[in-house]
Amino acid sequence: MSKKSKAILFICLSAFFFNLMNIFVRLAGDVPSIQKSFFRNLVAVFVAVMMIVKSGEGFHPKKENLPVLIARSFFGTVGILCNFYAVDHLTLANASILNKMAPFMVLIFSFFILKEKLKPMHLLIILIAFAGCFFVVKPSPENLDITGSIAGLMGGVTAGLAYTFVRKASLNGEKGATIVLFFSLFSCLSVLPYIIMNYHPMSLHQLCMLLFAGAAATGGQFSVTAAYSNAPSKQISVYDYTQVLWAALLGFFLFGDIPDIWSVAGYGLIVGAAIIMFLYNQRAN
Repeated sequence: MSKKSKAILFICLSAFFFNLMNIFVRLAGDVPSIQKSFFRNLVAVFVAVMMIVKSGEGFHPKKENLPVLIARSFFGTVGILCNFYAVDHLTLANASILNKMAPFMVLIFSFFILKEKLKPMHLLIILIAFAGCFFVVKPSPENLDITGSIAGLMGGVTAGLAYTFVRKASLNGEKGATIVLFFSLFSCLSVLPYIIMNYHPMSLHQLCMLLFAGAAATGGQFSVTAAYSNAPSKQISVYDYTQVLWAALLGFFLFGDIPDIWSVAGYGLIVGAAIIMFLYNQRAN
């Protein structure tokens, strides 16, 4: 398989796994978002450690990559916390579509951080996607309680920044397992003081749901790292939106989530913008 084909396969897998993660997070019920993020990343730590031990290469992040890995981990952790908060307070499809602003944000951040080209058409398409987000969020005097929507949007923005640093670390020669382990350890340790001071007792069902969420997130994390390691965002981002379809369908069947007409219009704008972006890049190539 070509690198581009591998990247497409991995980005589709990541969309599926992250959608499963959101479902298990929702099924975990009334558990603080910070505690959910801890268990989500704890599973990834064990899996990444096993992969590194099996490879025999050891955990040796390159010294010159440490600032990049720290930035990836910080913004990735913020993105997870925002996304989990959104999943707990919005319909599954709304939370997913707001988080899917990440591929567009990767384009913007890649322009500044990776010096990748960004044409006026790209900016126009990004503006269309932001317009779609306003349809989903629906800020108005009658809808002032939009904390969950803002958190979801911020989760997409910070995830886009984190994925940009994933690609930068990969281009600098860092291994995928090292990137995942560094991020997972950073995320777990950064929220550990809160967990110790404010631990929320969980039932066996809640613990199992969070461990399943962690397993799904681990699959998604390795997949998205492999995707952005093999191809630039402009070639593969459109395939990440398969998560929206899964979220809408599973959210309806599992939780009875029914998006309103304005949310559906927002989905159409954002997914349509992604398709236009893909077709424009194909034509340009």
